[in-house]
Amino acid sequence: MAKTIKKKKRWFSFVKKIMKIRYKRPKFIYLGEEIDKGSVIVCNHEGTDSPMAWEMYSGKPVSFWGAYQMNSGLKKMYSYQTKVYYHQKKGWNLFGARAFCLLASPLTNMFYKGLNVISTYQDARFARTIRESMVALENGENIVIFPEKSDNGYQATLQGFHGGVALFLKACLKKGNDVTVYPSYFNKEKNVCLVGKPLKYSELLKGQEDKEVVAQTLCDLCNELGEQTFKMESYKKKKSK
Repeated sequence: MAKTIKKKKRWFSFVKKIMKIRYKRPKFIYLGEEIDKGSVIVCNHEGTDSPMAWEMYSGKPVSFWGAYQMNSGLKKMYSYQTKVYYHQKKGWNLFGARAFCLLASPLTNMFYKGLNVISTYQDARFARTIRESMVALENGENIVIFPEKSDNGYQATLQGFHGGVALFLKACLKKGNDVTVYPSYFNKEKNVCLVGKPLKYSELLKGQEDKEVVAQTLCDLCNELGEQTFKMESYKKKKSK
């Protein structure tokens, strides 16, 4: 059986208050109805800024999908952060990434213990991800997924989405839950998160159940939102006046 999603601990609220020094409040703009409960949100990753925006400032109950290495203890987290996150995705020198993570990984590990992170896998264990995510939806949580293909780093124009998000939505529909999906885009420079109109998974199918087609449709929607954010006046500048 899938485990019940744990409630966030009180000490984590204190940690988030300290994190506000680094992560400033963004402006959430909704093009349709605001997010209710038990929905799926797809968004670009934008380093750590997009996840922190959703966790700290969205005002919504959220659980995140995250690479299992980041949710499997300090040793695996350190290896993943140095080789994949900082070196591969963010382009850091490997030696510099290893040195930095001697301090960063223990702090990140503590922070992750406070988050509701659902581990994702690239093998048969992905079935566990689906089960745990279904439990979260049933508990009224919103699942935030960052499915972008980022082997070449985080790009302003998303290069595509992995198909896992489509497999999850399809599994929910088979269980009788036609999940509501919110495409979104976080613009770090403008400090804005634009949330598109909600869609049911059945509306995304367009007569096809191919996971790559559904994933690309979601990616295109997020990129369209991204283009709109780059045309906006900077919220940071506007706010400081």
